[in-house]
Amino acid sequence: MRQKAVKTIIILTCVLFVAIMLIMPLFTVITYAFRQGFKVFFSAIADEYAVKALKLTLLTTVFTVTVNTVFGLFASWSVTKFQFRGKRILTTLIDIPFAISPVIAGLIFILVFGRIGWAYPLLKAYDVRIVFAAPGIILASIFVTLPFVSRELTTLMQSQGSDEEEAAALFGAKGLTIFRKVTLPHIKWGLLYGVILCSARALGEFGAVSVVSGHLRGKTNTLPLHVEILFNEFHLTAAFAVSSTLVAIALVILVLRNLAEYRLKKEENADVR
Repeated sequence: MRQKAVKTIIILTCVLFVAIMLIMPLFTVITYAFRQGFKVFFSAIADEYAVKALKLTLLTTVFTVTVNTVFGLFASWSVTKFQFRGKRILTTLIDIPFAISPVIAGLIFILVFGRIGWAYPLLKAYDVRIVFAAPGIILASIFVTLPFVSRELTTLMQSQGSDEEEAAALFGAKGLTIFRKVTLPHIKWGLLYGVILCSARALGEFGAVSVVSGHLRGKTNTLPLHVEILFNEFHLTAAFAVSSTLVAIALVILVLRNLAEYRLKKEENADVR
C-alpha cells in the first residue's frame, strides 16, 4: 500500500512539474499569439522580415545538418571501427560544444573571422564576409550542434560491435559495399534520430548566432533573433505569433524524434533476440 502511494506521489509530482514548466508556458505563447485575432497573427508571420528570417533559419539548418551528418558518420566510423593514437582525444574534442557556452562559441568566430581576427586580412583581400553574414551564422550553428549525430552513432555502433562488417570483409566485400549493405541498415534509425536532434538545436539556436549575426534585420536575423527584436520593440503579439511558429516546428520535430526513437529501440530489441 505504501509503495503504491509513493508511486502515485512521484507520478503526480512529475506531471505537475511538466504542466507548470512546459505545458503552461507553451499554452500561454499560443493563446497570446491569437489574442488579437487570426488576421493579426497571419500578418505577423507573413511579414517581410519574418519570412526572410524563416528562410535564413531553414537555410542554416539544412547546411548545418548536412555537414554534421557527414562528419558524424566519419567520426563515429573511425572511433568505433579503428584503433589509432589520439582516439580518446578525438572523442573529447567532439564533446567540446557540449561543455562551453554558445555565446563563447560565437566569440570564438569573432576572434577568428572578425576585424580583430587573424583571418580577417585574408578574407578582406578576397572580399569574403563571415562575421555579420550568413556564413558566420552557419559556422556557429555547425559548431554548436557538431556532437549530436556523431555521439548518437558512436554509442549505437559500439553496442552493435563489428562482427558483421568483419565477416563481410572476409568474403571480399569492399568498404563502401560493407557500409551500404551491412552498417547503414543497422544504424539508419540512430542516424535519423541524431539528424532530428541536430535539426531541432539548429532551428532554435540563439546564443552563438546572436553574437556573430550583427542583428541586421532582413539579412542576418534568424527566427529566434527576430522574436527577440519584436519583443524588445514591444510588438508582443507579433513576437508571440512568430514564437508559436517555432513551437509548431518543435512539436513536429518532437513527434519525428519519438518515432525514430521507437523504431531504434524496436530494432535494438530485435537484435538482442
